[in-house]
Amino acid sequence: MGSQPHLLPTPATSAGREALAAILAAPERAVIALDFDGTLAEIVPDPEQARAHPGAVPALAALAPKVASVAVITGRPAGVAVRYGGFAGVPGLEHLVVLGHYGAERWDAVTGTVAAPAPHPGVTAARAELPGVLDAHGAWRGTWIEEKGQAVAVHTRRAADPSAAYAALRDPLAALATRHGLILEPGRLVLELRPPGMDKGVALAEYLREVGAGSVLYAGDDLGDLPAFAAVEKLRSDGVPGLLVCSGSTEVPEVWERADVAVPGPAGVVSLLTALAAGL
Repeated sequence: MGSQPHLLPTPATSAGREALAAILAAPERAVIALDFDGTLAEIVPDPEQARAHPGAVPALAALAPKVASVAVITGRPAGVAVRYGGFAGVPGLEHLVVLGHYGAERWDAVTGTVAAPAPHPGVTAARAELPGVLDAHGAWRGTWIEEKGQAVAVHTRRAADPSAAYAALRDPLAALATRHGLILEPGRLVLELRPPGMDKGVALAEYLREVGAGSVLYAGDDLGDLPAFAAVEKLRSDGVPGLLVCSGSTEVPEVWERADVAVPGPAGVVSLLTALAAGL
């Protein structure tokens, strides 16, 4: 699995090859769905410094007019992903949709507005307790609390021993989440507390039904993308071709092992999108 710059890779699976052929044959029925962090933007120590790869917006703008839709599905607030991605007001991206907070929020380029529900009360309560939990487990120094409105996340990438801090916090944060009716979503040196009921799989499946997709490409890099992978696999069993792309190599083996194509991070995703746009 892999790709050369701006050449379409050959998927490693027959289902992936079938899906790529379907996208190329009928792009007007294809939805291109993408995670943000780690897929369109490099993973960085400070999540507030994450920005889309410089080639991402040009690649998406070249591709979007040729397909049914492009959707960015992220755990971030939709407005933050739009800002960090530079997606607003871009010619060619008039019909881009950003599904933020795992689909709980939605930004449409055509209106430029975000539709969002009221925050879950458990998130507010858990956020208030978080500093004390981190302090009690000796994990305050170097950890980073990311406010996400509909969720709250703790990053350990800047800790002296990121993996040890992550391991030390996983059980206490799981208990905190349970106390407040939330779920704990583990990721690449990040632990996120968020309301149940929405994940990237639910968001993707609902959006594909809404637009009547005939095929789908989904690209992601982390454990939070596995529900979207599962949604694509379910669609494939129902006869809708789907292509699964892993952004990155083997850092998250659960994603890499289930992908039809693996590309080297956001630069590889940009190359894939560029090649796809050129091939349509």
